[in-house]
Amino acid sequence: MTNNQSKIEKLITELCPNGVDFKELGELGDFYGGLTGKSKDDFSNGNAKFITYMNIFSNIAVDTDVDIFVKMEPNEKQNKIQYGDILFTGSSETPNECGMSSVLTKKIDEPLYLNSFCFGFRFDNTNLLLPEFSKYLFRDEQMRKQIAKTASGVTRFNVSKKRFAKIIIPIPPLAIQEEVVKILDSFTELEAELEAELEARKRQYDYYRDNLLTFADNVELKSIGEICLINRGRVMSKDYLKANAGEYPVYSSQTANNGIFGLINTYDYDGEYLTWTTDGAYAGSIFYRNGKFSITNVCGLLKIKSDDLNMKFLSYILASVSKKYVSTGMGNPKIMSNVMEKIKIPIPPLSEQNRIVSILDKFEALVSDISIGLPAELNARRQQYEYYRGKLLTFKEYAK
Repeated sequence: MTNNQSKIEKLITELCPNGVDFKELGELGDFYGGLTGKSKDDFSNGNAKFITYMNIFSNIAVDTDVDIFVKMEPNEKQNKIQYGDILFTGSSETPNECGMSSVLTKKIDEPLYLNSFCFGFRFDNTNLLLPEFSKYLFRDEQMRKQIAKTASGVTRFNVSKKRFAKIIIPIPPLAIQEEVVKILDSFTELEAELEAELEARKRQYDYYRDNLLTFADNVELKSIGEICLINRGRVMSKDYLKANAGEYPVYSSQTANNGIFGLINTYDYDGEYLTWTTDGAYAGSIFYRNGKFSITNVCGLLKIKSDDLNMKFLSYILASVSKKYVSTGMGNPKIMSNVMEKIKIPIPPLSEQNRIVSILDKFEALVSDISIGLPAELNARRQQYEYYRGKLLTFKEYAK
């Protein structure tokens, strides 16, 4: 990193010793919206590719190798995505997850359309920022802080394009952009190798989990509604959290920080429960909770009715099937209580449940515990990448 860093410092000294220009996004191009006028049926027999909310949320560079289609009529007037466009998610359950970006870094030959819950930005001068540079810039922590401030709401936060247009970005010379991309690409390649190794281990874990959770036909099946009490969380805004600050966690839809949205001075539940994310990017995610806590209205809660069911067993078996019941449709992914209660799972004897939990707890630690082994190494690599990304994307503003 030292040699590469000194090369960038040399380029800065040569090309922009007094700093670089900073411009408001609205001065540099235009925003455009996603698909309009489409019904649910248009997404069942489509003939043109479109980019989903989750594609943008999950990838800093748009994944164009997709098999998701929308029906388009000849000469239909819809916005098409172009090389270099920056795509953003328009809303989320928390402001910190609004406006997640993804950049089209490949030149494509076929029309490509955008989900209606997202929007795009196109530079007037397409040579201003390299697409590969943009993909890193708009995911950097400094930029994410600006983007979060463009969102407002109570239970769901939506981006204001008027405020978004005021976001300020640096415009370094292309030679510097190229060098930054080279360095950050090398970090992501190393991270990808670790991710691939961890993914292989997860597939092994999934294989053993699926085998352990496959039962003979004589094992009784019961619906979640039969074996659990089901509740929904309540609306809690950031202002409410500030006014009631305390020590008890409030869980929401995000997976970062174990899903903790904030800490308050009271709690709604005490004991062993499962929570699940009802809608948004992590819809269908299952979490085992044990303690005093509350949940927001984008979460559901399960409490077992009988002592013949191990809650950890329920968490493992439900996590293995819940994503199949998530509905995507035209908008955000969802799995609401009326769907959750109908999911049927096998219920073996309690002794067998306990044996399975003991085995899967050990496997789970190997693929998820960031304090040991491969997860720890990957976590350290990500922290290193984020540190250098922040340094490499911090520029002095040119004094006019």
